[in-house]
Amino acid sequence: MKNDKKGQQYRVNEQIRVREVRIVGDGESMVVPTRQALDMAHQQGVDLVEISPNANPPVCRLIDYSKFLYQQKKRAKEMKAKQVKQEVKEIRFGPQTDDHDYNFKLKHAKEFLMEGNKVRAYVFFRGRSILFKEQGEVLLLRFANDLEEYGKVEQMPSLEGKKMFLYISPKKAGVAKKSQQKMDRERREAEAKENARVATREESATIDPEDVIPANGGLFANIKGGDELLKKLKSEDE
Repeated sequence: MKNDKKGQQYRVNEQIRVREVRIVGDGESMVVPTRQALDMAHQQGVDLVEISPNANPPVCRLIDYSKFLYQQKKRAKEMKAKQVKQEVKEIRFGPQTDDHDYNFKLKHAKEFLMEGNKVRAYVFFRGRSILFKEQGEVLLLRFANDLEEYGKVEQMPSLEGKKMFLYISPKKAGVAKKSQQKMDRERREAEAKENARVATREESATIDPEDVIPANGGLFANIKGGDELLKKLKSEDE
């Protein structure tokens, strides 16, 4: 047995002082007296390593202890590498963001969510632009609805000082990729609808919530407080 100078995490060989143990390996399992298990390890030129002391009887493996520690270290390193570090990405809007800037930021938000990151979108009201806070709220609701297949709303738009925030967390990996074709089709339909509306509305008209929020509530139908907020937006438009 190779001694672990940094302190042993597992009991090995004569340190195992129970009457019997369960030996596992190569898809097999058998319960034998501990003395017999030690003899088996000696014959094979390996160690008897206790890997599950709380089992009844304790579970052991016949393996070189140094090799066993290396395997454990390698497995831990691989698990750590697979862990995805989630970040919070910010998207900033103005209360009167134009369509080109909106679509540019929408594209980045999709990429952030597909990478497993959260998105914190906010509208910044500078000076007297705070008068357009309801227009900023509609903008964030539109943004959340356009990201419906990429993420889920954690917090509805809320005003904090001069900023109105919306928080969106990613859905499971792969969901958005499967619906990319559908999203592209819906985007083209939405753009065609918007162009037709712009061509017919009066120059002084404001954003109509009916155009950015589906009649059935869409993304907000299953969100706490979503129905009330939807009714509020529609009533203010009337």
